[in-house]
Amino acid sequence: MVDALSRRLVPDELWALVEPLMPSFVARPQGGGRAPVADRAVFTAVVYVLTSGCPWRLLPPSFGVTVPTAHRRFTEWTKAGLWRRLHQAVLDELGSQGLIDWSRAVLDGATVRAKKGDL
Repeated sequence: MVDALSRRLVPDELWALVEPLMPSFVARPQGGGRAPVADRAVFTAVVYVLTSGCPWRLLPPSFGVTVPTAHRRFTEWTKAGLWRRLHQAVLDELGSQGLIDWSRAVLDGATVRAKKGDL
């Protein structure tokens, strides 16, 4: 069941975009401990938390990733800029396939507040 859910959350096509963007694993300075969990398993668990609204502490153990591991890697990936690079990679891929009509893109002009008295 988790395998089907994992493949739905992170299909092979998405993983092909994500994998080269992953920062290299850096062993924790204190050493010892368990062998690192596979990036794809952790990424899938993080995607589950982010898309389901599930609190980190309720991450199902069936993903094979502990809550501290999932949250620590999410934090590391965020600091490394993974999510920004992944967003750009997905846009590039969709654009190269002609699946984005850039002529219909809209810029948000409401990012700067009007000065008081301007109408």
